[in-house]
Amino acid sequence: MKNLRVIMIGDVVGEPGLEVLERCLPLLIKESSADFVMVNGENVFGGFGLTASLLDRLFASGADVVSGGNHTWEQREFWPALDSEKRVLRPLNYPAGNPGRGWVKLEKLSSDGTPINYIAVNLQGRELMSPLDCPFRSFDSLETRLQEKTVVLVDFHAESSREKEALGYYLDGRASVVAGTHTHVQTADERILPNGTAYITDLGMTGTLDGVIGMDPKICLNRARNQVLYRMETAAPVEGGKTAVQGIIVEIDMTSGKAVSIKRI
Repeated sequence: MKNLRVIMIGDVVGEPGLEVLERCLPLLIKESSADFVMVNGENVFGGFGLTASLLDRLFASGADVVSGGNHTWEQREFWPALDSEKRVLRPLNYPAGNPGRGWVKLEKLSSDGTPINYIAVNLQGRELMSPLDCPFRSFDSLETRLQEKTVVLVDFHAESSREKEALGYYLDGRASVVAGTHTHVQTADERILPNGTAYITDLGMTGTLDGVIGMDPKICLNRARNQVLYRMETAAPVEGGKTAVQGIIVEIDMTSGKAVSIKRI
């Protein structure tokens, strides 16, 4: 049996991010013979949240699961979709009673026809962010449900690189991949941890590179200089400018669920 290939894509920011994803992701899937794709979509609607129609475009691009983060809740009309569409996630460690789910188990055939169980988990950090339930213990609460796992993918939406690395080591050997999101800046620390978990501190951002984390640089500069929280907007396309898809491709042993290799996109 061949190894599985999984793609995880960093925060898709606004229409520029969605457009470059729609152009490039199908090619990435084809060129890498990817078996499963997880995309962070919490910033698709102008940088803040998601809508049902935009979610459909993410799925049409090739996403099998769409994860979220602290901006998941921005578009209130989207909340019902968090309950009705099991392939869209919000962080597991938000308090009980919120709509949606923080993990999902999906079966998908590999390219050679073997049925594979994928478990996608979405967690959010607490350092420099909202005081939520513990992401470490929240994952532990799933332990009994992960006994039949083949591939476990974790999107850890967090600010602190220390907290992200700590969770990576905490889940080493229990998850196939632990990938950070949220900062929109791709890190160069991709590696396989000692017990077989692929890790990267941040997947990066899918969107325009002619901005500040995908947002209008003038507004971001005014926020920084004036310390006033002006409403941020997605950076407008620049003539001759660049957009990018950022993330990782991970090769995973089909039998053990352990990572064999990790490569940045």
